[in-house]
Amino acid sequence: MLVSSQPPMALIAAPEVLAIPIVENHDPLIDIKHSDELFIGPSPEIPDNTDYTKMRNEVYQRLLAAQQLLPASLRFCLYEGFRSLSLQKKLFDERYAELQQLHPHWSPEQLFNETTKLISPVLNLDGSPNIPPHTTGAAIDVYLVDKEGQPVDMGIHPKDWMSDTHVELSPTNSTRVSPEAAHHRRVMSHALLLAGFVNYPTEYWHWSYGDRYWAFISGKPQACYGSVTG
Repeated sequence: MLVSSQPPMALIAAPEVLAIPIVENHDPLIDIKHSDELFIGPSPEIPDNTDYTKMRNEVYQRLLAAQQLLPASLRFCLYEGFRSLSLQKKLFDERYAELQQLHPHWSPEQLFNETTKLISPVLNLDGSPNIPPHTTGAAIDVYLVDKEGQPVDMGIHPKDWMSDTHVELSPTNSTRVSPEAAHHRRVMSHALLLAGFVNYPTEYWHWSYGDRYWAFISGKPQACYGSVTG
């Protein structure tokens, strides 16, 4: 039986998530660009991200463990790991501006909350600093490929997230994707959940271990990863 679900959805910058304390455990940020254990996708189409193959060591070890739980015909491919605060802010601002154009009558709170469905803020709605999961080395964006490294049907590729204007294809449990894509998402979720990761439900590809969202969903009293520099 596939394990493919977790507790109900909470937005990544919800007050109850932000209230989780962080006690940094100094697990090293490592670069897996030369790993022969995983497929590494091309650099995300973002000029500033040269660190996308970095993640915390424990995250990498758990990802390898999750891969062992996949069917023999499938592998993980990393789309993106670590992301700098400046790049995170750029992506958030671009998404916010796009939604503002589409919905000129929305309030700042509506725009903020809708933006956080696909990208974590660097600043919270009240102006206080946030610590986005990708800036901690805790978060990974992954998808499935076959043994030759060719992408299988996942419904939408992570690189196309900005085009999912109405957030219809990106959610893990989207009903707008093909049965094959839905099956692949369940298979991926099963492996990653058993390895200790949690999913951000509006993005099937976004999984994390050790950040505040992970702590909140897992019922842990604290997160173990804070922001790091590349």
